[in-house]
Amino acid sequence: MMKALLAILLLAASSLHAEQADLCIYEATPGGIAMAVRAAREGLSVVLVNHNAHLGGILSSGLGVWDTLWEGKRSPIYDEARQAIFDHYRTTYGEKSPQYRDALPGKSGHSNGKFEPHVAEAVLTRLVTQEKNITVIRGYYPTSVQREGSVLKSITIRELEGPGEKHITAKIFADCSYEGDLAAVAKVPYRLGREARAEFHEPHAGIIYMAGVKTAPTPEIERAVKLHASLNLRKFSGLQAIKEPESTGEADGNVQAFNYRTPLSSDPANRLPVEKPADYDPEKLKLLEHGSIVAPIPNLKRGWNRPQLVGIHTSYVEADWPGRLKVMDAHWSATMALLYFLQNDPSVDPARQKSWRDYGLAKDEFTDNAHRPYEFYIREARRITGRYIFTQHDAMLAPGLDHAPLHSDSIATTEWYLDTHACTPRHIPGALEEGKMMLDVETFPGQVPYRAILPQGIDNLLVPVCLSSTHVAWGTIRLEPTWMNIAESAAHAAALSIQQNIPPAQLSPDLLLRKLVSQHIMVSFFNDLDVSSGDPRIPAAQYFATKGFFADYNARLDEPLKVSTHAAWLQKFDAPMQRAAAVAAAEKSDSPSSGRTRGEVLAELFKNLP
Repeated sequence: MMKALLAILLLAASSLHAEQADLCIYEATPGGIAMAVRAAREGLSVVLVNHNAHLGGILSSGLGVWDTLWEGKRSPIYDEARQAIFDHYRTTYGEKSPQYRDALPGKSGHSNGKFEPHVAEAVLTRLVTQEKNITVIRGYYPTSVQREGSVLKSITIRELEGPGEKHITAKIFADCSYEGDLAAVAKVPYRLGREARAEFHEPHAGIIYMAGVKTAPTPEIERAVKLHASLNLRKFSGLQAIKEPESTGEADGNVQAFNYRTPLSSDPANRLPVEKPADYDPEKLKLLEHGSIVAPIPNLKRGWNRPQLVGIHTSYVEADWPGRLKVMDAHWSATMALLYFLQNDPSVDPARQKSWRDYGLAKDEFTDNAHRPYEFYIREARRITGRYIFTQHDAMLAPGLDHAPLHSDSIATTEWYLDTHACTPRHIPGALEEGKMMLDVETFPGQVPYRAILPQGIDNLLVPVCLSSTHVAWGTIRLEPTWMNIAESAAHAAALSIQQNIPPAQLSPDLLLRKLVSQHIMVSFFNDLDVSSGDPRIPAAQYFATKGFFADYNARLDEPLKVSTHAAWLQKFDAPMQRAAAVAAAEKSDSPSSGRTRGEVLAELFKNLP
């Protein structure tokens, strides 16, 4: 009798800790938030789990900048969040205030729109809490899953700082964490570290040393320089060349460096004094890259993007949370020690020392965490092995085209340059840190295939953040605007799948594509289009860009359509790249005009799709 009663009580207790939803998302990163909000607005019930108490990922923890080369609209939730931050500074301080000025993007590559962490957190949290269909669970992480074949049925989550557990059942799951933790618990295959150059024939794969140069080192890069100048993107213009023979291209298990993105204040009323650490060792600190204080963040703050403890960081990825905290603590200790060093050590140039003394931790940031950011900047962790692997080639000019490769199932665009920080502490004379590269002019806007967020082996799990990519290609993916773009598309995939009562892996990519372009989500970059516009020609151009209708990044909707180009549009091809090659040849011909504009014909073709 007592055993039966105990069983009933245990069952009742477990039911109190159970959640059920259409969609369960792990981690309230900006991508996770974009996915949750869009899914909720599409009518889905959503459970959003976050490992700590603060929503917003690195945007709420000091990143301070949007990190995008494209200042236009790209996806509605990202656009809404970005505008809300601009509006905060304009309405709070005034249109002519220095705060609003510092929040707005400038013209140079380094002058992106900026914001304070607590403002980003407030905006992103408000996006979530205003949606009645979202249930937020804070302070938990996944520990196990129940899986039946290719379908996840439920997950178990555990308190990060306690013994509590909860069980979540959902029709669809999504891993929006920076580490890929849910995918790993679900036994999804993944990559960690660097591929060999030979695996995908990526020129910059594996062990590599790069050196800055003044002229293009190859004819291909010289061509890229000219074409890149025509892109309607914020410009970085550095050139680098591979150092041989030291760059062996061998694979290894290292990922790029991590660090805290520490906001520093120069306001005496909001600046904390920097104290000498108990274990202060200036000789060790001299070996670290010091970095510089970047462009202004509103309210007399600046962001600091160093130091990096290259070497110990890779162990963070697969460690348990106590192990991860040790890595984070080591980086934070180095951050505070280096700040003291730069302000006080006699080896530091007096003028530089004086400028650093103007700064300290901001009193009004991370007030419940001793002014230490809640999140660590995880630039790269696990990358799932999906149904397509996005490689360096997907973000560079395709042979014979003035465009990167095309994908008929594109769900988002990349636009940041292939950007990787140091992977090991090795150095050679005349080169950057081993693994570090910034391919400013070689990188072109790419299309992210739906297949890249579909893991192998599980049909109802979407992975918009730690998606399927090589290490080199990761450099153009790993930005919050790009992840928000991808994740909002993933939310539409989830909603369509539930409407059709199928797992996302069985969803028609073309049906998803039509939905995305109709909902003002950028799936292909154009210099001359605003995806937020109500112009019916724009979703048509977006759609057909994935089918090879354009050989460059200019839609030119108002220009006459050549007869030869129209013929290439209507011809049947096995792949979009084949059509794009035919279009490129047609565009170079002296074919007469068809008598209609390009946009007019695209809109008609889109309207008449079966």
